[in-house]
Amino acid sequence: MSADDNSEQHDDETTPDVEATDGVEIDKATDGFDGGNSTVAPGRRVSVIATLVIPLVLVLGLLAAGGLAAWLYFTQYRPDEQTDAAVAQSAVDAARDGTVALLSYKPDTLNQDFAAAKSHLIGDFLNYYDTFTKQVVTPAAQEKAVTTTAQVVGAAAYELHPDSAVVLIFVNQVTTSKERPDPAMASSSVRVSLTKVHGAWLIDKFDPV
Repeated sequence: MSADDNSEQHDDETTPDVEATDGVEIDKATDGFDGGNSTVAPGRRVSVIATLVIPLVLVLGLLAAGGLAAWLYFTQYRPDEQTDAAVAQSAVDAARDGTVALLSYKPDTLNQDFAAAKSHLIGDFLNYYDTFTKQVVTPAAQEKAVTTTAQVVGAAAYELHPDSAVVLIFVNQVTTSKERPDPAMASSSVRVSLTKVHGAWLIDKFDPV
């Protein structure tokens, strides 16, 4: 065998078979994609994510702003709205009217007078007043013909909240009786505490100061 024959035989043994690629083309359209599996290019995918995230951020921002506005309304605006000058005046008027009713009565109209006074009261103080007038005031007023009339000469809101208030009352009280027919006047100041029930201010404490 000649050297040329040996060379050709070696080439035949070491050269791998290569299939013809005639008619086969590489699809360039998938070049640069995510492993050839994704249908969205990285740049396009970032754009899509940004498009979704930005509106979500805006929505969350609007919700947060709405929550803050609601918190401010219920903790700041509404209490202020419910404790303005008109509300303060209504509490003062209720304390004034209640004080006059509590401290004014006549022996001939005790039941009516006490019933009118109790319409201004609430809670433990209502129970106390009912017991006190029945056991103490009524017997003394009937026996001694006590008549007392109260007049509020000054009143001002001391504390004011949406559902509670404290009003300072300055009152003159004129009293007559069978034993002392000449009017006797006494001046005093009272700390009147009120609670709002169904839109009405009612007295729950009545403390001389």
